[in-house]
Amino acid sequence: MEKLQLSEIAAAVGGTAPFEAEVNDICTDTRKLEPGCLFLALRGANFDGHQFVQKAMTDGAVAVVTDHPIDDFPCIVVSDTGTALLQIAAYYRRKFSPILVGVTGSVGKTTTKEMIALVLSTTFETLKTQGNLNNEIGLPKMLLHLAPKHEAAVIEMGMSHFGEIHRLSCATKPTIGVITNIGFSHIENLGSQEGILKAKMEILDGMEPDAPLVLNADDPHLAPFAAQLDRPVYTYGLTTKTADVTAEEIQEHDNETTFTIVTKDGRTFPAVLPCVGMHNVMNALAAFCVGRICSIAPDVICRSLASYEPIPFRQNIEQRGPYTVIADCYNASPDSMRAALHVLRQMKGEGRRVAVLGDMLELGKLSPKLHSMVGDMAAASHLDQLFCYGKESIAIARAASSVGTSVFHTEDKIELCSAVRAYLRPGDVLLFKASRGMHLENCMEEIFRQEESVHAVVEY
Repeated sequence: MEKLQLSEIAAAVGGTAPFEAEVNDICTDTRKLEPGCLFLALRGANFDGHQFVQKAMTDGAVAVVTDHPIDDFPCIVVSDTGTALLQIAAYYRRKFSPILVGVTGSVGKTTTKEMIALVLSTTFETLKTQGNLNNEIGLPKMLLHLAPKHEAAVIEMGMSHFGEIHRLSCATKPTIGVITNIGFSHIENLGSQEGILKAKMEILDGMEPDAPLVLNADDPHLAPFAAQLDRPVYTYGLTTKTADVTAEEIQEHDNETTFTIVTKDGRTFPAVLPCVGMHNVMNALAAFCVGRICSIAPDVICRSLASYEPIPFRQNIEQRGPYTVIADCYNASPDSMRAALHVLRQMKGEGRRVAVLGDMLELGKLSPKLHSMVGDMAAASHLDQLFCYGKESIAIARAASSVGTSVFHTEDKIELCSAVRAYLRPGDVLLFKASRGMHLENCMEEIFRQEESVHAVVEY
């Protein structure tokens, strides 16, 4: 972070500086605090940063941002410290003028963010969101990493409630917006896909009227906006051939996908991704759109996409001894389940196809219906064996078993690990897929460690 005056920060949050001083950084964790920073005391469900104000000052903080005065400590007092963090980041972001790409969507935003950053990095010094720092705490921390050297930034925006994307976008001020799709994630809070659409379109609230928006033309909820919005709109898709950018001649191999990018004027560009899945081709097309908006040559874009590296636990394909494993344990929704099952089905080899599917979380009252939908998808994938883990996944198990798929269901991690390990034989290809909160990656690791004999698979 570039240095700020304490008075600047106080003005940004509507507070009063206790004195004038130079601030090197904003810190919310005393374990990472360095002398010269401003400590901001966040409140969470299970913690209260105000308890660490004394430690922060002892360790060299210039002052603290709190939601109430604390005797004997130099405080900038605000009504809500979380809001203050976003306000500081918004003020700081306006000191810079990079190409700033805001990426949101129900599925694929992290991969799309990574691909866009690869493309922009060919031409510009580029900052990108690290990990999953895409919420009202993580995003401002990323904005505070902006520096004069950055000519571009790719910022991921996540949400679970109405108003969150509005606040993130107004702080970030994207010069280009990207919406990947409208799925079912967080439907428990947003009520319907129409509600999710409304929440995602809040990205426009922080964008200038002439700032371009990149949309997935194959998404039935997003497609109508291509003609309705009074701003530049760029579209991409696989089935919508009238989109600005499409793909043809798609060939999936075990660890890569080759395809031809086709622009609306009929030009074609060969491309390759070191990963599989039609959804990844879609993510690449979004990145291609952003690259062209930024006047990057198509061949340069395609070369950069060829260097993409999958993110851990996001559809990583790896060898575990004699087994091929698709590790996709970071998140899950019906759309991403469909994509993952497609990848499993496309994998070559003589072994059996095995899916280990866990609960999809935050689906609210639609959870039984959507889990049952995934069960139908699994059955249509002609799996040799389906393992289901979690309370909600019983609906997956019942739907798949009703049409003859061999299914094992449990809510017990130990039982799951034992059953999967007992079933395996060399050459098998396994998919592990669930919402992050299910921690299915731990089961995966345990499965490939344990050697004990276990009971046979139980069928419904």
